[in-house]
Amino acid sequence: MADPRHILVVGGSAAGLSTAEALRRFGFDGALTVLEAEAGGPYDRPPLSKQVLDGSWAPERAALFPADRLARIGLRHLTGVRAVSLDRRRRVVGTDVAGDIGYDELVIATGVAPRRLPGDRLPGVHVLRTMADALRLREDLLRGGRLLVVGAGFVGLEVAASARRLGVPVTVVDPDPRPLAGRLGPAVAGRLLRLHAEHGVQLRPGAGVRRITSSAGRADGLDLGDGTHLAGSAVLVAVGCRPMVDWLAGSGLDVTDGVRCDARCQAAPGVWAVGDVARWHHDGFGRPMRIEHRQHATEQAQAVARNILGAGVAFTPTPYFWTDHFDVRVQVAGFVPAGATLRPVEGNIADGRFVALAEHGGRVAGVVAWNSAKAFTAHRRLVPAFAAASAPSRPGYGDEERT
Repeated sequence: MADPRHILVVGGSAAGLSTAEALRRFGFDGALTVLEAEAGGPYDRPPLSKQVLDGSWAPERAALFPADRLARIGLRHLTGVRAVSLDRRRRVVGTDVAGDIGYDELVIATGVAPRRLPGDRLPGVHVLRTMADALRLREDLLRGGRLLVVGAGFVGLEVAASARRLGVPVTVVDPDPRPLAGRLGPAVAGRLLRLHAEHGVQLRPGAGVRRITSSAGRADGLDLGDGTHLAGSAVLVAVGCRPMVDWLAGSGLDVTDGVRCDARCQAAPGVWAVGDVARWHHDGFGRPMRIEHRQHATEQAQAVARNILGAGVAFTPTPYFWTDHFDVRVQVAGFVPAGATLRPVEGNIADGRFVALAEHGGRVAGVVAWNSAKAFTAHRRLVPAFAAASAPSRPGYGDEERT
């Protein structure tokens, strides 16, 4: 539609609200509606596993778009309203409490939901995606006892670090004998696990979970595949996320591992996707990609807004993410492909600060930094556009950063 008068954004987190704000900045003056399934004001997700969980931030400090910023955008912001269906022919989104809402252009920004394990609905078992999740987990941590974390990805390890800052004993289990090696390379992943061990986190790599155990109706531990039982007073399940696309059943959209889009992030006439839920064709890599990084959500929002207004430009970012543990920030631009050589260009991987280039196939595929933000920025320019041709193609690459 050449001149949309009503744009509907389904999803009011970083990707959705950034798209709405960008539409205004790029000149859209029509009606703009944002639906958000959660009640209350929008908040940023990265602090949930860190500052909100360890109590260094009050929950309101994690506000994403304060009320005055939302007011400046000029939108109809419906919170506590969940999309339940999409009729593309009529250009109507059905909702649970607000009836049908029509649109000229639709932006899908519904994000992801944590994957679950059998038995993880017991009291004392947690996932971490929402502010409510973080506050419930914090309440359990403050009761004392050991936290058992299932999953040694970034979310699981960030929570482990926050729990240790609260003085809570922590054990982390993961079936992968080398957690995060595919994301950071074996050397840096090993350095990160050693950092956790130095702070008292007990690590059980290569240990699968057979079941969550309980007593008196509350989780009390884990039975591992090797026959070991771990006792604990709380369990965090951090085994990745799945795109929130159930409401799109019957819409005719391809929702295999997210909303399938073209290079401009368009899923169908009048339908676009942005953020964690979008699986778009990256022309630089020549394949579909879905990235769950906070920075990515903002960048893709700008591209989607421009394209809705007619820019027609392919979205071809070089991935970037960060993750915080204790007093360490790890930053990655591009990729660390399997078999890449990590060549330090500042410091040494064994040191407290370093920057290393991930070299693969005769080119720089990525850059990894450890507590070296300034040097990382200087060396990031060495990562070519689109990083390496051997970039990972597995679905949901980057599924540890919350958007």
